[in-house]
Amino acid sequence: MSAGPRRILLVEDEGLVALMLEDMLEDMGYDVAYSAASVSQAVAWIEAGGEADAALLDVNLGGESVFPVADLLKARGVPFAFSTGYGEAHDPRFRETPLLGKPILVERLQEVLRRLEG
Repeated sequence: MSAGPRRILLVEDEGLVALMLEDMLEDMGYDVAYSAASVSQAVAWIEAGGEADAALLDVNLGGESVFPVADLLKARGVPFAFSTGYGEAHDPRFRETPLLGKPILVERLQEVLRRLEG
Protein backbone atom coordinates (compact mmCIF):
# COMPACT_ATOMS: atom_id res chain seq x y z
CA MET A 1 0.00 0.00 0.00
CA SER A 2 1.13 3.51 -0.82
CA ALA A 3 2.32 5.80 1.97
CA GLY A 4 0.11 8.55 0.55
CA PRO A 5 -3.55 9.35 1.18
CA ARG A 6 -5.90 6.42 1.15
CA ARG A 7 -8.91 7.73 3.12
CA ILE A 8 -10.67 10.66 1.49
CA LEU A 9 -13.13 13.14 2.98
CA LEU A 10 -15.64 14.09 0.29
CA VAL A 11 -17.63 17.31 0.65
CA GLU A 12 -20.16 17.60 -2.19
CA ASP A 13 -23.77 18.77 -2.04
CA GLU A 14 -24.98 17.28 -5.34
CA GLY A 15 -26.03 13.71 -4.57
CA LEU A 16 -25.36 12.25 -8.01
CA VAL A 17 -21.95 13.92 -8.23
CA ALA A 18 -21.07 12.62 -4.74
CA LEU A 19 -22.06 9.06 -5.72
CA MET A 20 -20.05 9.30 -8.94
CA LEU A 21 -16.99 10.57 -7.06
CA GLU A 22 -17.33 7.86 -4.39
CA ASP A 23 -17.39 5.22 -7.16
CA MET A 24 -14.40 6.79 -8.93
CA LEU A 25 -12.39 6.95 -5.70
CA GLU A 26 -13.20 3.37 -4.76
CA ASP A 27 -12.30 2.18 -8.28
CA MET A 28 -8.90 3.87 -7.79
CA GLY A 29 -8.33 2.09 -4.48
CA TYR A 30 -9.28 4.88 -2.09
CA ASP A 31 -11.69 4.65 0.82
CA VAL A 32 -14.25 7.39 1.35
CA ALA A 33 -13.75 8.20 5.03
CA TYR A 34 -16.87 10.38 5.10
CA SER A 35 -19.16 12.03 2.57
CA ALA A 36 -20.66 15.35 3.69
CA ALA A 37 -23.28 17.36 1.83
CA SER A 38 -22.80 20.60 3.78
CA VAL A 39 -20.22 22.70 5.58
CA SER A 40 -21.87 21.97 8.93
CA GLN A 41 -21.76 18.18 8.36
CA ALA A 42 -18.09 18.28 7.37
CA VAL A 43 -17.12 20.56 10.27
CA ALA A 44 -19.03 18.39 12.78
CA TRP A 45 -17.31 15.23 11.47
CA ILE A 46 -13.84 16.80 11.66
CA GLU A 47 -14.44 18.28 15.11
CA ALA A 48 -15.77 14.91 16.36
CA GLY A 49 -12.39 13.38 15.52
CA GLY A 50 -13.02 12.23 11.96
CA GLU A 51 -9.78 11.53 10.16
CA ALA A 52 -8.89 11.48 6.49
CA ASP A 53 -5.63 11.48 4.60
CA ALA A 54 -6.90 13.99 2.04
CA ALA A 55 -10.12 15.73 1.01
CA LEU A 56 -12.06 16.78 -2.07
CA LEU A 57 -14.10 19.92 -1.40
CA ASP A 58 -16.84 21.36 -3.60
CA VAL A 59 -16.32 25.13 -3.44
CA ASN A 60 -20.03 26.04 -3.43
CA LEU A 61 -22.37 24.01 -1.22
CA GLY A 62 -25.87 25.29 -1.84
CA GLY A 63 -24.67 28.89 -1.81
CA GLU A 64 -22.36 28.35 1.18
CA SER A 65 -18.58 28.54 0.80
CA VAL A 66 -16.55 25.46 1.79
CA PHE A 67 -13.66 27.58 3.07
CA PRO A 68 -14.38 26.96 6.80
CA VAL A 69 -13.78 23.26 6.09
CA ALA A 70 -10.60 24.10 4.17
CA ASP A 71 -9.38 26.18 7.12
CA LEU A 72 -9.92 23.27 9.53
CA LEU A 73 -8.15 20.82 7.24
CA LYS A 74 -5.25 23.21 6.66
CA ALA A 75 -4.84 23.67 10.43
CA ARG A 76 -4.67 19.87 10.80
CA GLY A 77 -2.21 19.42 7.92
CA VAL A 78 -4.66 17.47 5.75
CA PRO A 79 -4.08 18.07 2.02
CA PHE A 80 -7.14 18.88 -0.07
CA ALA A 81 -8.31 19.87 -3.52
CA PHE A 82 -11.29 21.96 -4.56
CA SER A 83 -13.87 21.01 -7.16
CA THR A 84 -16.02 23.58 -8.90
CA GLY A 85 -18.13 24.21 -11.95
CA TYR A 86 -17.33 27.93 -11.71
CA GLY A 87 -13.71 28.10 -12.85
CA GLU A 88 -11.05 29.71 -10.66
CA ALA A 89 -13.50 31.38 -8.25
CA HIS A 90 -11.90 30.55 -4.92
CA ASP A 91 -10.32 32.31 -1.98
CA PRO A 92 -6.85 33.76 -2.73
CA ARG A 93 -5.55 32.18 0.50
CA PHE A 94 -5.86 28.83 -1.27
CA ARG A 95 -4.50 29.78 -4.69
CA GLU A 96 -1.92 26.96 -4.52
CA THR A 97 -4.65 24.38 -3.84
CA PRO A 98 -5.34 21.98 -6.73
CA LEU A 99 -8.60 22.69 -8.53
CA LEU A 100 -10.77 20.12 -10.30
CA GLY A 101 -13.19 21.53 -12.83
CA LYS A 102 -16.59 19.92 -13.23
CA PRO A 103 -17.42 17.64 -14.84
CA ILE A 104 -14.60 15.74 -13.17
CA LEU A 105 -12.58 13.48 -15.43
CA VAL A 106 -11.03 10.30 -14.01
CA GLU A 107 -7.59 11.17 -15.38
CA ARG A 108 -7.64 14.63 -13.79
CA LEU A 109 -8.86 13.20 -10.46
CA GLN A 110 -5.99 10.68 -10.49
CA GLU A 111 -3.51 13.47 -11.25
CA VAL A 112 -4.79 15.64 -8.38
CA LEU A 113 -4.78 12.73 -5.90
CA ARG A 114 -1.17 11.93 -6.86
CA ARG A 115 -0.32 15.59 -6.20
CA LEU A 116 -1.99 15.42 -2.77
CA GLU A 117 -0.03 12.25 -1.99
CA GLY A 118 3.11 14.14 -3.02
